[in-house]
Amino acid sequence: MNKLLIIAGPTATGKTNLGLKLAKKFNGQIISADSRQVYIGMDIGTGKDKPKTGPKIHGYDLVKPDQDFSVAHFVNFALPLIKAIHKAGELPIVVGGTGLYLKALTQPLDTINIKPNLKLRKKLNQLTVKQLQTQLKQLNPDRFNSMNHSDQLNPRRLIRALEISPSHLQGPTLKAEFDILWIGLSAKKPILDKRIVKRVEKRIKQGAEQEVKALIKAGYSWDLPSLSAMGYRQWQPYFAGQATLEDVKQAWITAEQQYLRHQLTWFKTQPHINWLDITDKNLFTKVASQVKTWYTNIV
Repeated sequence: MNKLLIIAGPTATGKTNLGLKLAKKFNGQIISADSRQVYIGMDIGTGKDKPKTGPKIHGYDLVKPDQDFSVAHFVNFALPLIKAIHKAGELPIVVGGTGLYLKALTQPLDTINIKPNLKLRKKLNQLTVKQLQTQLKQLNPDRFNSMNHSDQLNPRRLIRALEISPSHLQGPTLKAEFDILWIGLSAKKPILDKRIVKRVEKRIKQGAEQEVKALIKAGYSWDLPSLSAMGYRQWQPYFAGQATLEDVKQAWITAEQQYLRHQLTWFKTQPHINWLDITDKNLFTKVASQVKTWYTNIV
């Protein structure tokens, strides 16, 4: 049976790094399942790993910051790519923490073909963000928890989520065609919180400020969904002269840590994931052994 490896888990767990090592060992290619890394020119704030050599990473730089990119776009991009990688005799490895993207690949989802409900949209447009959040939590809590923090604050995304809830199952998915192994990376919250702090500090040193400045100079506005992402929207008061660099750093760290908690909540509901602790010194050895046993067991 066709094989698909998924490396999942919350932010700051080293998923891409592990994915690259596994891709090298098992002759694979990586597909990023990250809703922020699809945007061109948004590299530092989203933490894109772009090794000059080694396995390919697909899913970066797919659209400009002012272009839409939804879960439907991701599925339409990733599905044929996964099949093409397998057909070429290589192992497709999906890496990411955007729960909705991962779910859409492996389970029937409602977002692909459901048309806009203009009457409902008109009614929902009159509600506040908090009211939209409350409705979605009541109607489809799993959907709300799978959204990243910026989408949870985005009225347009909340309205679309309400519009297509509850799920209307439709169409075949990879689950029917592929033997999927889910590897989950995690650790205790205090450890992940510390990793987030270090990662934010590193990205600021790498030039996150200059990256955001270049995006604004290029004409991209703060109200775009792309620039509402973590690592970007926190710079708006700074460039308006209303915040210091330290304020930006702390706001960014807080947003990432809040997103971490939402991810952990969503991943807890996924019983099929084989969880491993990133603090384990033998992590790669254990994962590689597990993957080898699964990959060589042709069903």
